Parts: sequence; C-alpha cells; structure tokens
Amino acid sequence: MTGIERTAVPYDRAPGGATNAYVVGSEDALLVDPAGRTDELDAAVDERSVAHVAVTHAHPDHVGGVAHYADALDATVWCRAGREDRFERTAGVAPDKTFRPGSDLPGTDGAIALDTPGHASDHVAFRIDDTVLVGDLAVAEGSVAVTAPDGDMRAYLIALRRLHAQDPERLLPGHGPAIKAPRETLARLVSHRRDRERRIETAVRGGARTLVDIVDAAYEKDLTGVREMAVRTVEAHLEKLAVEGRVEWDGELASPRCKPPERNL
Repeated sequence: MTGIERTAVPYDRAPGGATNAYVVGSEDALLVDPAGRTDELDAAVDERSVAHVAVTHAHPDHVGGVAHYADALDATVWCRAGREDRFERTAGVAPDKTFRPGSDLPGTDGAIALDTPGHASDHVAFRIDDTVLVGDLAVAEGSVAVTAPDGDMRAYLIALRRLHAQDPERLLPGHGPAIKAPRETLARLVSHRRDRERRIETAVRGGARTLVDIVDAAYEKDLTGVREMAVRTVEAHLEKLAVEGRVEWDGELASPRCKPPERNL
C-alpha cells in the first residue's frame, strides 16, 4: 500500500483542537488538508517531496496552510471543479488545476477523488488503494456536524452508504484517530442520524413547530455551548424530511404531513 503519513496540526476551532494533514506517496507526493504550518508538517513534506496540495473541503480548519505550502514547495494546488471561487475565498490562493469525482489526481500515486457531500457541499474523499482519506465524512468516535445552510443531511447519508458498500480496509479522518473498523463505524453514523431524524419527526408530529421547540423536544442532553449547532443540525434534518415529503417546512415553521410516505432512504 502507498505510504501515508499523518500529522495532527493544531487548530483551535477544529474538533478536538487539531486537523489531520496527510502526505501521500514518496515522490511528487500529495499533501491533503493542511490546516496550518508546523515544524512536524514541514519535515513531512520535505521528506516526501510534496508536489501537490488538495483538500477534502474548503472549511477554514482544512485549508489554513494551503497558501503557505503551495508557495514554499511550488506545489500544484488542486480543487474540485466548479468550486474554484469557494476554494480561493477560503484558502487565499487560486487553484492551479481541478479534478472531478471519479478521476485520478495525476502525479499523486493514484489518489482517486470520491464524491462525498453532506458535511459540506464541496466535500470529497480520496481513495488510495484500500485506504480512504475521508475528511469530515466520518470520525472514529462521536458524530460529524451536518448543519444548514451548507450541510445536506440527505446527501450525507447517501455518501456514508456508498462508502460502506465500497468496503474500504481503513478510513483516515480529518480529526481524531484512524478508523480501523470502517463498516461498523459508517453503520453507526447512519444509525445515529436516523435516530435523531426519528426524534425530530416525532417532535413535529407531537406539536413542535419552531426550531427552538423542536430542538428542545428532540435533544435530551444539555446543549450549553452547542445549542446553535443543534439548531442548525435540526434545520438540516427538517430540510431532508421535507424533500422526502414527511414534514412541511418553510424555513421557519414545521408541520406534519397528514400521512407519512413510505421511506426510501
């Protein structure tokens, strides 16, 4: 298997306080998700002769070091096609080349881009042999934030199921340790979202109408410090339920459909 080296880069607003940067390959290597510059990451990119830089998605905690390493290494900066403006606004540098899901990134030891939207609309993963760099699609413990307006809960669940079907050997996430039981972890994340969805739909059918009321009914834990995220998560769930015809949702008030349709997802 192609060598992949992980470096945890401190980032105070990232889950767990750090983002994992990965160097793939040994010659003309690929650097993925540099949140910033550190001595450890400097050493890794120098040792592996990094010539390419890409990100799983253009959130600040994944792109903070892109401009520095692109300049310092004279590296080719890659971006998902059609997302160039978003990438440049966040990373502070324009991409040199673009890729599309399903394509190889030339010169990167065969990294294949996978379409994995949900956490972010531009989210991709990179498959290298039987390992997938999943960014913020999955984590070994806990769950991934999927929040409105950019998050898409329906797309997120589809991405989890598609990756589950591919049955990779190992997942390397954007935050936290490697995921050594991919299928079990992906199934757990799907189950978590479906459980939250049931609670939200039950709350709406029980009379909750506003986001605040639905959050209070759907969450049993203390939301101190994370209430805003919970509100935006519920909004993403409501958007999914509305698309599937299970609730009415106009952006402010929710109400149940008279008869819920058959589940397709």
